[in-house]
Formats: sequence, C-alpha cells, structure tokens
Amino acid sequence: MNGETESAANTLDYSIVNSYWKKADPSIMGPYMMDGFGFPASAGRFRFRAESVIVQQLIHNAKVDTTGAVLDLGSGVGYWAEFFALKFNKVIAVEASIPLYKSMVRRCSSYDNFTPIHGNVLSFEPKGQFSLIFLGGLLMYLNEEDVVALLRKLKSFLSPGGIILCRESTVRNGTITRDGDYQAVYRSVPTYLGLFNGCDLTVVQTCLNVPYILMQMGCELIRKWKENVPGNLQMVPVVGHLAYWGLRLGNPWITRIPSAMGIDFPELTNHFFLICSGFQPHSSDKTGPVSR
Repeated sequence: MNGETESAANTLDYSIVNSYWKKADPSIMGPYMMDGFGFPASAGRFRFRAESVIVQQLIHNAKVDTTGAVLDLGSGVGYWAEFFALKFNKVIAVEASIPLYKSMVRRCSSYDNFTPIHGNVLSFEPKGQFSLIFLGGLLMYLNEEDVVALLRKLKSFLSPGGIILCRESTVRNGTITRDGDYQAVYRSVPTYLGLFNGCDLTVVQTCLNVPYILMQMGCELIRKWKENVPGNLQMVPVVGHLAYWGLRLGNPWITRIPSAMGIDFPELTNHFFLICSGFQPHSSDKTGPVSR
C-alpha cells in the first residue's frame, strides 16, 4: 500500500492524525474513508445499515443489558450513537474532531438519552458503568502503548456482563503503519488478539466485516484506476457509481471470489471484536451477515 511501511516500530504522529480529522468530510463518507472514489452518498449508508445488522446480532448473542448505558468513543458523525440511542437507555458519545462532532450533534440532539462530549478519547475520564463500550475504528489511530492503556482503563468501567465492541481495519499478517498526511496502524487479527489478552480481556468472538470488504474492493479498484488512467479520462463519478452498483448486484458472491482464487484482495480487511473482562469461550466467524 502506498505510503505505508511494514514496521511495528513505527509510531503515529498524533498531531498529523488530529490535523487530518480536523479537515475530514463531516458525512458518513469521511469517517468510512469512502470519499474521493466517486461513490454515491447512498454507498456509506448502505455499508452502515449492513454493519448494523452484524452489531445487532453480536449484541443479541452477548445478551447485553439494553437498560444500561453505552460509551461510544471516537463517535464520528454519530450514526452509531444514533443507533445505540434507539436501543439503550443512555448514550455518551465522545469525538475530538470539531466538524465530525458538530455533525454528530445535529444528527443526535433530538434524543433525550444522548450526551455528546467534544474531547480527546485518551484523556476522557468516564463516569459510571456501561453495558457496552463501542470503539468503531479508533484503535487503528493509536500507538500500541496507548491501545493497551486505554483498554485497561475502559475495562474498569464495564458493568457486570458488559462488553467492549471494537470494529477495526485489519491486515492479514503482522502490522502495517501508514505514514504521510493520513496516518494509521493496520494490525492483523492475531496481533489484536494478543493486545486484548495482554490487557486481561477475553475475546468472546471475532467477526469478519463483510460490508466493509465489499466497499473496500471498490475503493482499491478505483484507486488503481486513478493511478493508471490519465486524469482527463478517469470519469471518477461515473466509474464510482458503476463500481458501487456492480458490487451491490454481485453481493455476496463477489466477495468470495478472491479467496476462492487464492488472491489476497482487498489488501485491507475489517473485523469486529467482542470483548469482555471475564473468561468466555472464543468463537471466530469467517463471515458476517450483509444485507442488499
């Protein structure tokens, strides 16, 4: 992947990470990293709806107490905060990016059980206990020592039977650190499992995020298109729309073709991790549900 180095020793520069998110598109396409590919706005909403099916099933399987509270760290534009506000008694959502925070407030301010907080997730000190702590693509923007420190802190705020649910972009092996203007750390599933276990947390279930895979296939194909086709011939909005609808019409079989052919595509994958502070048997799902 361009601009990325395969060294676990590389660390993120938080000033660069924060600078990127201060200028991020305050729509679902920005936090989902789907802008700039010519996709229609409905592509982000499609992915969210499909992912919410997976999250709902994970919450149901874990028997999470919906009369409790949710802590949503790195809330983005508030789609997940709204989702949880409709299902739980209380939602506290923390976001550092001003444009994303303002978008979240506009989306969720009508919910009486919703509390927005503009602040840094690492310095934020929770109060009370939570049935669910949601980290929706947060850990990839943290260096390893901060991942460990944050998880160790958060587990003390879980109510009895409470869970931490992470959704993180992953790679198949090792760790890849992306540098440049957009910085992130992509870790493999075994790497994340090791981090969680090192925090005395038990991973109850891992689940492949198939909706992410579907849209990421489009992102990586269009990126190759832009790299190889002259700018005046790219027609990115047209290509993006065609790619999006082609992927949707080909879903779900189209996501199975690369693995069937022994091809590692797309380069980035994504997984949900269901975590608790007590011992539970671990299960690993190869796929998650995806709607059309």
